[in-house]
Amino acid sequence: MNDFFSDLHIHIGRTITGKPVKITASRNLTLNNILKKAKFPKGLDIVGVIDCHSPDVIFEMEHLIETGKLVELKDGGFQYENGVVLIPGSEIEINDHHCKGPIHVLTYFPTMLSLKEFSKWLSEKVTNIQLSTQRIYEEAKVVQEKVKAVNGLFIPAHVFTPFKSLYGKGVGKSLTEVFNPALIDAVELGLSSDTNMADQLSELHSYSFLTNSDAHSLGKMAREYQVLKLEEPTFKALECSLKYKDENRIVANYGLNPFLGKYYRTTCANCLIPKQEEVCPNCGSKKFTMGVFERITQLADADDKPNRPPYIHQVPLEFIPGLGPKTMENLLNHFGTEMNILHRVHISELKKVVKEDLAELIIQAREGSLAFDAGGGGKYGRIQKLD
Repeated sequence: MNDFFSDLHIHIGRTITGKPVKITASRNLTLNNILKKAKFPKGLDIVGVIDCHSPDVIFEMEHLIETGKLVELKDGGFQYENGVVLIPGSEIEINDHHCKGPIHVLTYFPTMLSLKEFSKWLSEKVTNIQLSTQRIYEEAKVVQEKVKAVNGLFIPAHVFTPFKSLYGKGVGKSLTEVFNPALIDAVELGLSSDTNMADQLSELHSYSFLTNSDAHSLGKMAREYQVLKLEEPTFKALECSLKYKDENRIVANYGLNPFLGKYYRTTCANCLIPKQEEVCPNCGSKKFTMGVFERITQLADADDKPNRPPYIHQVPLEFIPGLGPKTMENLLNHFGTEMNILHRVHISELKKVVKEDLAELIIQAREGSLAFDAGGGGKYGRIQKLD
């Protein structure tokens, strides 16, 4: 059994032929670049790329297999030439007649055969199969059943985000309003919540929690991730880790302090001022974007909480004041990957490369001991400036 760094929610901006997939994502966020950059500078071992249903992406995967750069593993998943394992998936927007608003879900597939079968089925139920996160015209439970029929995983995405998520606007109180709870494999928390917050909902106690980046650029990969203890870095072992089967398990979740998330507190929809009264004191608007904190407070019903892996409030290096591109390049030249900097390098070694105060900030980011100003309404929180 070994530990593996895993980020399972990464988009594709463009295909190898330059066609858009996730329109809002960076143009250089290609499958090839993801697989290369995951290893260096990020230091990830397993990546879930959730736009692999696109026929052009499937074509690119097949090209990599034909050239020997990508190998389909016996127990599911695909290993790139640098050792990074790809778990192919698809993000879908569900909005059937049971939903109160659209819900994004993540699906993952073990083999090229299962991926192709799902892509073909999906192509008959969306407007444009080439693009990411298309709205599917089908019952949510039928989608779940199809994913399971091809041996896939089904995971609701960023479940508390105010827009296009399960609890944001998708249901009134319970996931059972839309989904078959038995066909959910895990739950992705999103950037504005953590384990302690999510476990206030008793219906989530039976599911493993995932913390992923939802990356729309190469730099955003691994801003949230988890450490998995697996027999091997394969689809089968990943699936077992979600059920804590055969000693495969989630060791720890690493994510932003919810204060840094874009939707932590309720804010004015116009000027992003935190809500204080029913009317915004700044612009007079009565329209507010409900924050994750307030939404969870509405739904909270649990008297106790289950035993879970630790959730570690770790700040991505890009958030640290004073850590610019040149300093980052210097750190990477010395220590190899961001995972090394965040997890393995001793402070005495950091101080040899960067100024002492910056080294101290990196350690505080590692330990989750920095102070924050809360985010909301689509604006990230920030680290409080030191005196």
